[in-house]
Amino acid sequence: MHVDFGVLGPVAAWDEDGVAVPLKGPRHRAVLARLIVARRRIVPVARLVEDLWEEPPADAVGTIRTFVAGLRRAIEPDRPPRAPARLLVTEGPGYAVRAAPDDVDAWRFEKDVGSAAELPPGRLVARLTDALATWRGPAYADFADEPWARAERSRLTELRLHAVERRAEGRIALGAAAEAVPDLDAHVADHPWREDAWHLLATALYRSGRQADALSVVRRARRMLGEHLGVDPGPRLRRLEADMLRQEDHLDPGPGGTAAQVWAQAAAAYENAVPSRARARLESTAGLMRDLAVTGGGGLEAARRHRVAAVAAAEQLGDPELTARVIGIYDVPAIWTRSDDPEQAAWLVGAAERTLRQLPAERHDAVRGRLLATVAVESRGTLPGEQSASGTHARALQAARQSERIARDLGDASLLAFALNGVFMQTFQRAGLAARRDAIGAELVSLSEQNNLVTYEVLGHLIRLQARSALADFAGADRHAEAADRLSQRHELPLVAVFTTWYRALRTSLTAPLPTAESAYEAAAATLEGAGMPGLRHGLPPLARLSLYVRHDATSGIDATSRIDATSRIAAMDRIAAMDRELDWGPYEPWVRPLLLASRGDDAGARAALRDISAPPRDLLFEALWCVVARAAVLVGDHAVMRRARTQLEPASAELAGAGSGLISCGPVSRHLDELASALARP
Repeated sequence: MHVDFGVLGPVAAWDEDGVAVPLKGPRHRAVLARLIVARRRIVPVARLVEDLWEEPPADAVGTIRTFVAGLRRAIEPDRPPRAPARLLVTEGPGYAVRAAPDDVDAWRFEKDVGSAAELPPGRLVARLTDALATWRGPAYADFADEPWARAERSRLTELRLHAVERRAEGRIALGAAAEAVPDLDAHVADHPWREDAWHLLATALYRSGRQADALSVVRRARRMLGEHLGVDPGPRLRRLEADMLRQEDHLDPGPGGTAAQVWAQAAAAYENAVPSRARARLESTAGLMRDLAVTGGGGLEAARRHRVAAVAAAEQLGDPELTARVIGIYDVPAIWTRSDDPEQAAWLVGAAERTLRQLPAERHDAVRGRLLATVAVESRGTLPGEQSASGTHARALQAARQSERIARDLGDASLLAFALNGVFMQTFQRAGLAARRDAIGAELVSLSEQNNLVTYEVLGHLIRLQARSALADFAGADRHAEAADRLSQRHELPLVAVFTTWYRALRTSLTAPLPTAESAYEAAAATLEGAGMPGLRHGLPPLARLSLYVRHDATSGIDATSRIDATSRIAAMDRIAAMDRELDWGPYEPWVRPLLLASRGDDAGARAALRDISAPPRDLLFEALWCVVARAAVLVGDHAVMRRARTQLEPASAELAGAGSGLISCGPVSRHLDELASALARP
């Protein structure tokens, strides 16, 4: 059971469905709160006894253990008997709560406030509004008088006041000063000694056209500070008063204003002009989500979530033409072949198919083409490894081709770019298709340059980066990485850097010593945090390390593209054996496990894992995972799996295994085929 802990208010916990977890009595909650205050560090039992009682009972230590046992039953009800605790752990002389940083509301709040400082005003206001909404009352409300909670309560309270003021500052910068006034008014009433708050309130009133009220606020602050503290306002507040009296221009940038103010004014005009139930709002939402998706991180995650909501709302209205437009407008380029949310993707495919059936057959060709492209793109990663094409894949491939044909017939460049993205996603019928995908990327680049389709131009360069890497043309891949980076910097597309950084880690890994390659991948892994792409992030960092070790553990010679000495090869095999069993291998675990077992000398376990192993999905990592499986099969002499691997890898004999991802490589496929041939020749 996943548990969220709350201390921004009364101490509480909730399960993954948002249902409150029963934490028993106040002493149980006190133990939990004291451990959360420690922020994952161990709190000795003796310290817990000292903090919980002024006069401890005779069996205080036993009582603490009883409280801990009760808490563990509450927050980990599915833990088997005698299995080690995962959340409330025992270490050395005490206990610790080892919750993830995002699973405690106070820790999450602190992270959100810190990260908001780097955001533009609109996103800053949204981030801080969401963060402030997590407060249910004073921090650690049930333990306001406890000395052990005092410092943390004060720190969190100050952080909350800071967030309130920075949010108001963001609203003022957006040109929404009037919206900031009510919160600031309440804020200065509760905290009259904060000069920043008075300054912000006066500024917000002035920019709302209430000059007299703004001056009155400054004078009220002067009187309050003088009467109660015996001090005058600081220089910022005095300067603001003087500037308002002179009506300095900088206090009111005017209606032209900054881009942020233009956005705020336009949004307000839309809000006032378009009725809340108008169907136009659904189309506008879908278009906005398309633009939001390419901002990365929380923007991408929010875009996916709101896109589904918009499509569902459109379907409820019973208008298939509206639903088709809402679905089809979200033509966000996709480069990775594993979906970030497979359930959501399947639902969208279903919605697109339902809408296609409801549209009149004799018209709406462009709209129909966009629905078909949606089916093709959202069906990525559904092709099974070795079997004949599944019904899902056959339909996805058909949809990709139909969408492409419609786009070419109509001469619709935007639709054609979307359709080609779908064709790319369905070009994994077998290994060794890098050249075909390279041709798709080349057409996308040319088409997009001629029609100012910037995001698809970037997609084309990234596809070509992948394909040229698979074909060992790294000079060509470098050119496409540089082109993608230039476009992303010019057009503010931050997610592009994730892929180009990983590509450069791949390039480093092909020529550098093993420790340098490991460091490059460690730096690349950092770009995945907060990027909003779980389909890419999940399991990739350890797989990248493993690909290094597989490539450096060459038994049939050295890569033509690498300089790997014998010492590195020995070190690589040792590293495979040492890779932590608890690493999160994500979706790649079934194909990695046999090699990990074999490298530790567990041949029987490796053979058992290989016995019924399914083929990896046919996607950008198809060849790499087959090479990992082949390596395990060679180590334990499993001829049946070796023959399967050889059959699947032979069409890619001229490529680098996995380099078609633009992220990792297990070396030339030909080297692995040679190893398989040699091993199969042995009894």
